[in-house]
Amino acid sequence: MMKKRICWVLFVCLCFTLGWAQSVRSYRQAEDSLTVVLSEGEIRLYPLADNAVRVKYVRQEPVLPDWVYVGNDKPAWSVKETGEEITLGLPGLVVRIDKEKGTLAYFTPEGKPILQEKERQLVASSVQGEPTRCAAQCFYSPADENLFGLGQFQDGQLNVRGLSRRLTQVNTQIAVPFVLSDKGYGILWNNYGLTEFNPADSLITLTRTVSSGDAETVDVTSAEGGKQEVRERFVFTSSLIIRESGRYAVMLDVGQTMARRHHLKIGNQTVFDMKNLWLPPTTSAIVELEAGVYPVEAELEKEDRPKVYYRKVTDETVFRSPVAEAVDYTVFAGKADEVIAAYRRVTGEVPMMPRWALGYIHCRERFHGQDEIVQTATRFRNDSLPMDVIVQDWQYWGKYGWNAMRFDESGYPDPKKLVDDVHALDARLMLSVWSKIDPASEVGKLMQGKGYYIPQTSWIDFFNPDAAAYYWENFNKRLLKPYGIDAWWLDATEPENDDLLGRKVWNQTVPGEVYRNVYPLLVNRTVYEGSRREMPDRRVMLLTRSGFPGMQRYATATWSGDVGHDWETLRRQIVGGLGMVVSGQPWWTYDAGGFFRPGQSQYTDPAYHECFLRWLQAGVFLPLTRVHGYQSDTEFWNYGEEVVALARRALDTRYSLFPYIYSEAARTHYGGGTLMRPLVMDFAGDSLALAQKYEYMFGPSLLVAPVVEPGKNRWEVYLPHVQGGWYDFWTGAKTAGNGTWETVPVTLEQIPVFVKAGTILPLASGKPQTTREAADAGWTVRIYAGADAAYTVYEDNGIDYAYEQGAYALVRMEWDEAKGKLTIHPREGSFPEMKAVRPLRIIRYAGDRQEKQVIYKGKKLTVKF
Repeated sequence: MMKKRICWVLFVCLCFTLGWAQSVRSYRQAEDSLTVVLSEGEIRLYPLADNAVRVKYVRQEPVLPDWVYVGNDKPAWSVKETGEEITLGLPGLVVRIDKEKGTLAYFTPEGKPILQEKERQLVASSVQGEPTRCAAQCFYSPADENLFGLGQFQDGQLNVRGLSRRLTQVNTQIAVPFVLSDKGYGILWNNYGLTEFNPADSLITLTRTVSSGDAETVDVTSAEGGKQEVRERFVFTSSLIIRESGRYAVMLDVGQTMARRHHLKIGNQTVFDMKNLWLPPTTSAIVELEAGVYPVEAELEKEDRPKVYYRKVTDETVFRSPVAEAVDYTVFAGKADEVIAAYRRVTGEVPMMPRWALGYIHCRERFHGQDEIVQTATRFRNDSLPMDVIVQDWQYWGKYGWNAMRFDESGYPDPKKLVDDVHALDARLMLSVWSKIDPASEVGKLMQGKGYYIPQTSWIDFFNPDAAAYYWENFNKRLLKPYGIDAWWLDATEPENDDLLGRKVWNQTVPGEVYRNVYPLLVNRTVYEGSRREMPDRRVMLLTRSGFPGMQRYATATWSGDVGHDWETLRRQIVGGLGMVVSGQPWWTYDAGGFFRPGQSQYTDPAYHECFLRWLQAGVFLPLTRVHGYQSDTEFWNYGEEVVALARRALDTRYSLFPYIYSEAARTHYGGGTLMRPLVMDFAGDSLALAQKYEYMFGPSLLVAPVVEPGKNRWEVYLPHVQGGWYDFWTGAKTAGNGTWETVPVTLEQIPVFVKAGTILPLASGKPQTTREAADAGWTVRIYAGADAAYTVYEDNGIDYAYEQGAYALVRMEWDEAKGKLTIHPREGSFPEMKAVRPLRIIRYAGDRQEKQVIYKGKKLTVKF
C-alpha cells in the first residue's frame, strides 16, 4: 500500500510530450479579462496589476477555490488586433498572442522581449479513480538566463535554470512555485498539487546489492514525538547510458516519504553526498557528462527504492502538474523589487511583524516546566544577553495527548502566571502548536465525533471550513483567551509524511493530491484570521515549517526545519533561505547551531563552538534571529565563557541594527520590499554577483558574507561595483575592492559585512537588551560617503495595528555628497508612544571618521561636515 501511495502514477504526465500549435478562432473582452478562443480550449488573460497578468488555459470551467490571489484594484488595459496577433497592453507589460500558433509573448512597454511561451499542454488523466488533467507550460529560456526561487530546498542550488526539481512539502523543504529571472520577469505557477519543475522523464531504477556494513542507532523527531531508529546503509547500483555529451539535470528520488541520506555516484563523479536525520525524498543537481555508459552507485538506506531521473539541459523552462484543471500562471514584469511588489499586491501584502519578533528568539528542545522558562529568561537579563522571545517547544501537553491544547500541570501548574512572569521580564512567550491532535485527547474525541480528521491520520482537515472553524474555536478558548500567549509556532504544517497523498480531504470528497501542497496556507490562515478577530489590538506572529504563495499575508515566518549542524548544512541553509525570500516570502530563519546537534560533546568541543558561532553570526543578518537544538540546552552559558562573550557581541549587533531592520520591515509591508536579498535583486547585470551563493544583501545597504568553512583567518568576498565603493561595517575603513574580489582577514569574533558608499545607516545607541529599549534609544546615524544618499526611518508602537490607521512616523534623511551635508527633514506623522526628542550621534566615514552630536525634536536639522 505504501509503495502504491508513493508511486500513484509516478507521473501521469509521462504519457505525452509537450505541445501542439492551436490557432486563434476569436476573442472577446470583458471588464476584467480577455478570452481568446483557440481551436481547442480557451486562453483567459486577467490583468491584475500594471505589470502583472494572470493566464489560464482551460478546456472546462474551473471549480477549485481561489485561495492564493486577493482582490485588488484592477489596472487600466487595452486590446489591439492586427493580422498576425492580438495585443493586451498594460502600463508596465505588453502581451502579444500569436493568432496562428496561439502562444503568448511578453514585452516591456518599450518593446523589449522578456518572456515567450514555447508550448503548453492540458491532457486528461485521473487520480484516485477520479478525472483530472495534467497541465504543462514550456517557456523559452536564453542560455545566459539565471532563475531563482521555488522556495526552500536542501540541494544547495541557487540558480535553478535547467535544474529538475519536484515541488512537494516535507520537513526541511518548502515548495513555492515561483521563479524570478534576471531578464526582468517572474512567474507564479498556480497549482495546489505537486509540481515538477523542468521534469526529467528519462529514468533508471537502482537495485540493492549489498549492505555497506554501516549501521547506527539515532534519536530523531517524528509526528509521534522523539524516537530511536536503526539506520543501516546499503549499496544500490545501475548503469546510465548518455548518448550525447552536455549538461544534464539529475534528480535522485530515494522512493520514501523522507530520506536519511542523499548519495549518488555517476562513474567517478560524486553527484550527491549529504546526510541528516531527515532529508527530502528528492535532491537535484546539474552535471557535465560525456557520451558513454556509466556505472551508477548510491549508498542509501535499506528500505529506499531509488530512481534517478535525468534530462539534457535545454534552453527552456517547464512547469508541469500531474493533477490540475487548467494551465494557470501569472507573469510579473520589471526589476526584482517591482516583480516582488506586484506579486504581493495580487497575493496579499505582508503585515508588520510585532517589534519583539525582530529581536533574539531563544528556543531549545525543550523546556520541561514553567519555572525552567522563567529562570532561563531571568538569566538572560542578569547576564546582559539581549532576548525578546522565549519558546516552549512540544510535549508540554504531557499526559493529555499530542497537541491537546492543554498544559500538563506537573510541569506547568499555572500557564497564565508563566506568561505574566515572562512579560514582567519584558519578554514574550511563543508556544508550539500543531495541526494534528491526538484522537484520544479530549479535543481529539470532539474532532473525531464530527469527522474532522483527514482519514487514517491525526491531521485536521483544514480544507473543510467547518473543521477549520472548530479547530480555531478550541484553540481560542483553550490557549489564546485564557493565557494571552504572544506568538504561535505552527509546526509540521506540510503536513508531515506527505499524508495527503492517497487520501480524500474536504469531508472525504476530494483527492488529497489536488491540494497536496496548499495545506500550510489554510492552517496559517485559520490561526491568523482567528487571532485578528479575537485579539484585534495585538499583532499576530506565526512561525511555521511550510509555506505556499499568499501565506505572507498571514504574518508568517518560516524556518528551515529539522536540519543538521555541520558546515555543509549551514551552507545549504543560506542558499535555501535565499530561494525562499526571492519567492516572495520575506520572513525566514533557521535553527542557528543546527537542530540535530552532536550530543553532549557540543558543550565542550571547540570545533562545534566555531561552527555554532558562524551560524549565529550569520543569523544576526537574517530576517529573524533564532537558536534551537534537539535534546540540547541551547543557552550560551552552557558552552563556556568565550561562546557567551561572542554570542553577546553578535546579539548586541542585532539590537543596534533595530532602527534599520524595523524600517526595512516597514518597506516590506508598505512597498513590497525584501530584507534578505540574493544579489540578483541589486546586481542583476553582474554575472559574478549572480554566481555568489553565500553572499547576500541585508536591506539596501549591507553586504553580508558569512564564513561557511572552518579554521579560516582570511575570507574571499566578491564586492559588486557600486558608485563610491564599499566600507567595512565593523571598522568604517574604505575597501580597495569595487567590482572585484577582496581578501579580508577574519577572526572568530565576526563575519565580513560591508556597507555601500552612499548609505545612511541608522543604529540604536548603547546596548539595548530588548527591542523596546532599542526603539526608545538614541540613534547613531552613520554616513558612508562617496555618493548621494537618502534613507527614511520608520517608527510605530510595534505592538498593535494602529499603523493601519496611519499611526506611525517617518524621518527622512538625505546626504549631499558634493556639499558634505546631512539634512534631517521634519518628522512626518505621529503616534501616541512616539519619542518626540531623540539624541543623535552623526558619524561620517569617508576614509577618515568625523562625528557630531545633535538633538532631534522633529524639526528640520542640517549637519555639515
